[in-house]
Amino acid sequence: MKISSIAPVLALMAAQSVNAHTLFAELYVDGQAQGDGTCIRMPSDPNTATNPIPSLDSSDMACGVDGTKGVARVCSVDSGSTLSFEYRDWPDNPSVGSIDISHKGPCAVYLKKVSSAIDDEGTGDGWFKIWNEGYDESAGKWCTEKLIDNNGHLSVKVPEGLQGGYYLIRPELLALHNADKGDPQFYAGCAQVWLNSDGTQLPQSIVSIPGYVDYNQPATSFNIWNEKMALPYPMPGPSVYTPSSSAKVGNQKLRVSQQKQTEGLAPSNSIITNGNWNGIELARYNDQEGCWNASTACWAQSKECYDTAPPTGHSGCKIWEGKCQDINDQCSASNYKGPPNYMKNLNPVVKQVKLPAAEAAQTGDGSYSPASSAAASKPATTFKTSALVAKATAVAPPSNSNALTVSTEGNCGNGVTCKGSSFGDCCSSHGYCGSSDQYCSAGCNSAFGTCGGQYKRDEHNHMHVHKHKRAVRIGGDARMMP
Repeated sequence: MKISSIAPVLALMAAQSVNAHTLFAELYVDGQAQGDGTCIRMPSDPNTATNPIPSLDSSDMACGVDGTKGVARVCSVDSGSTLSFEYRDWPDNPSVGSIDISHKGPCAVYLKKVSSAIDDEGTGDGWFKIWNEGYDESAGKWCTEKLIDNNGHLSVKVPEGLQGGYYLIRPELLALHNADKGDPQFYAGCAQVWLNSDGTQLPQSIVSIPGYVDYNQPATSFNIWNEKMALPYPMPGPSVYTPSSSAKVGNQKLRVSQQKQTEGLAPSNSIITNGNWNGIELARYNDQEGCWNASTACWAQSKECYDTAPPTGHSGCKIWEGKCQDINDQCSASNYKGPPNYMKNLNPVVKQVKLPAAEAAQTGDGSYSPASSAAASKPATTFKTSALVAKATAVAPPSNSNALTVSTEGNCGNGVTCKGSSFGDCCSSHGYCGSSDQYCSAGCNSAFGTCGGQYKRDEHNHMHVHKHKRAVRIGGDARMMP
C-alpha cells in the first residue's frame, strides 16, 4: 500500500517532467575536472539529453542515446585513481541541480576493456561492475539522494591491478519512482579513458549491455512507495568485481601490451577547449594575405566548435569567437603581424568544487564493508576544476602606470599597454590592442589602454572591413568574416 502523500508527489513529478531528469556531464580524475562534456559520449539533441533511456532492450543502455559514436578525446587515469561523476539537471548549468528528489534509486559504475575507446560502440559483452549502492538503511537514503546531497557528484576508485589500456567507464543511475508501474528509468553515459597500469587482471565474469537487466525483475520493479519497503534492495546487474591475484584475462585478443596512449590526446597547440573540440592556435603571419587567411581559418574553427558543441554548452566557442573578431579587427586596422597573444591559454579561470570521498560498493545484503564505512566518514575534499589546461591569469591593474611598456606584438595586460602602440590604444577584454568598438567599448581594460570615446576611429580601416568581409552564421548569430 502506498503512503497517502504519494499523490501530490506524483503530481509534482508530472509538472516538472521537462527538467526532472539528469545527464552525466563532467568527469573528474583525482579531483581534477576534465572539462564540461570532455571525453564523454552524449546525446546530440540538447533538448532531450536529460531524458531516461527509452527501452531496456535498446543499444542506448550501453552509453546512452547516441552513445555508440565515440568522441575525439580520451582522458588518462591511473590504477587506483578516484573518479568522480557530475550529474546535472540542466547540462549547461551545474548550479541548477542534479536530479529531482522524487527520482529515488540505486547507482552503479561499470567498466569495459576495449581496443579503441573512440571506435568501440560500447554495446555487447565485456562489461563488469566496479561499484554500486542501493538503499542505505542506516542513513535512510537512496544513492540518488546522496548524489543530491553531494551536489550531483559520486566518487569511486578504479580497481588496482587491472590490465592497462583503453576502457569505457559507465556510471548509471536508476530512478524507481515509476518502477512498480513497469517504468524503471535508467540514466547512463560513457566516458572514454586510458588506464595507466602495469596490471594483468581482467574479470572472469562479464555481462552484455543491453541484456544485463530486464523489466519485471525485483530490482527494476521495486516499489519505493510502500510504507515498509522490502529491504534490502536487490541491486540490478552482476556482482561487483573484486580484484584477485588469481584473476584470469577474459579476452586474449585484448591482451596486448599498451604502454602508451596514442588516441584521444589534446593537441599540443590547443589553446582552448569546448567539450571534445580544441581551438588550435593559428599560424604566425606578417602580411595582409596571411592576416586575412588566419581570420578565415579562425572562423572556420569557430563554426566547427558550435557545430560539435555537446549539451553542456558552447562557452569555449564564445571565447574563441572573440579571438577571431580580434584578428578580424587587427587585419582591418592594417596590423598584419600576428596572431596577437600567440599561444596564450584562453581557458577560463578554474572554479572550486567539493567532491565526496570514494566509497566501497554496497554488498548484496545491503551492508557496507568496514573500508566503506571509513570512506563514508571522510570529509569531502575541495578540488580545482581544471586539469588539462593551465589557469588563465587574471590581469590586475598596475600600481605604477610608469612601469607599463608599450605593446609591440598587439597584446596587452601584465605590464603591457596599448596606449601609444601601432595596433591601437584600446585593450580589449581578451587582452588585444585595437582601435575599434570591439576593443574600446564594453569590456575594454582601462588599466592597459584608453577606453570609451577617447579613441580615434580609423575610418579607412572601418570601410576596409566591410569591403572584405562576408556574413556567415556562427552559433545562431550573423558574424562577419573576410
